[in-house]
Amino acid sequence: RSIKEECLDRMIFVGQGALRRGVTEFVAHYHRERNHQGLRNRLIQSEPGSLATGASVCRRERLGGMLSFYHRATA
Repeated sequence: RSIKEECLDRMIFVGQGALRRGVTEFVAHYHRERNHQGLRNRLIQSEPGSLATGASVCRRERLGGMLSFYHRATA
């Protein structure tokens, strides 16, 4: 249901390639960047150094800015 509500219902795909790219980008966002309530708001696959403190906050966009992930920049 997440992919339908957060991705597929918000975009118009022109061709199978665009659909595949959209699904691939969403899955990457879902597993590496999206907090999950069932995991106490942790990521499924956290990146090393993602818990840096005191660094500036950066935004990573996917699917033209429809999906966003905010993280601290590593030194």
